[in-house]
Amino acid sequence: MTPSSMKQWSVTGTDKGFDGLEFVGASVPKVGENEVLVKLHAASLNYRDLIIPLGKYPFPANFPVVAASDGSGEIVEVGSKVTKWNKGDKVTTLFNQGHQFGPVNFSMMGTGLGGAVDGTLRQYGVFNETGLVRSPKNLSHVEASTLSCAALTSWNALYGLKPLKPGQTVLVQGTGGVSIFGLQFAKAAGATVIATTSSKEKCETLKKLGADHVINYKEDANWGETAKKLTTNGAGVDHVIEIGGAGTLEQSLKAIKFEGVINIIGFVGGAKTDTSLLHCLFHICTARGVYVGSREQMEDMVTAIEANDIHPVVDKEVFDFAKAKDAYEYMWAQKHFGKVAIKIE
Repeated sequence: MTPSSMKQWSVTGTDKGFDGLEFVGASVPKVGENEVLVKLHAASLNYRDLIIPLGKYPFPANFPVVAASDGSGEIVEVGSKVTKWNKGDKVTTLFNQGHQFGPVNFSMMGTGLGGAVDGTLRQYGVFNETGLVRSPKNLSHVEASTLSCAALTSWNALYGLKPLKPGQTVLVQGTGGVSIFGLQFAKAAGATVIATTSSKEKCETLKKLGADHVINYKEDANWGETAKKLTTNGAGVDHVIEIGGAGTLEQSLKAIKFEGVINIIGFVGGAKTDTSLLHCLFHICTARGVYVGSREQMEDMVTAIEANDIHPVVDKEVFDFAKAKDAYEYMWAQKHFGKVAIKIE
């Protein structure tokens, strides 16, 4: 039987940093006629979740808000008019609840879990039936909880504008969630993957995951030119998963092929850059901002994950629900490899 009360992690504001995360009690929400109640079993963190309480997130956020966008669980109650789901179905959250198909618009951006509306770091959550996607059959709850933001963003980057083709080349940066998913999806598509990292240990892990070439950017300041030389006839890479911003954009431009796409996803190296939009003309390429993706894209992604038996890379340190704030600190300190997950009991 569903309890009447639960625990949740709420972001109370941006003036206290991670101390603005509070572990509080709350009532289990009631189900409307088009909604379902999900018993959440796991959640995972993204860079976005870290910068919301730090006041660095550039998109809509309302406080207090239940933290985190990514979660998976099991449906325990369905509304009277729900047609998509049944009790017992295993589901994963859609990042922007309003982004069902087609291009994203401003109103859809106001439906982001863990920012604009209550997220997944809670024991139970009510969602519209269209705000969830079937969890892949080959994944555990912890693995499925990593798909909502990083995985879907990578999928949209590779398939949303100019779909990746077998034999093409993808450049991924670092070992965060978006980049690792980009590597896995690209290899499943028959593409060549060039990865960058800063350590020999991570270099070996990237190779085990299927990277064809790995460049240590601390040892090679001109890694963009090096990446270009590794491509067929030195033409350049077809897609870049660009997450560094000011720290990497110049090199991404050096690596890109004529008519290639630089998918701009993050700015972990800073947001202020000397690189101009005119450089897209000079390099005959497209620079595209990617803001996660739609339910339609996520359903396609789930099908691909099952067909290729792709398993997300989850960091060895999986945190207990009561210690979620420690997970934020751990990820902020960049101690992780892959996705940082939290089990919800």
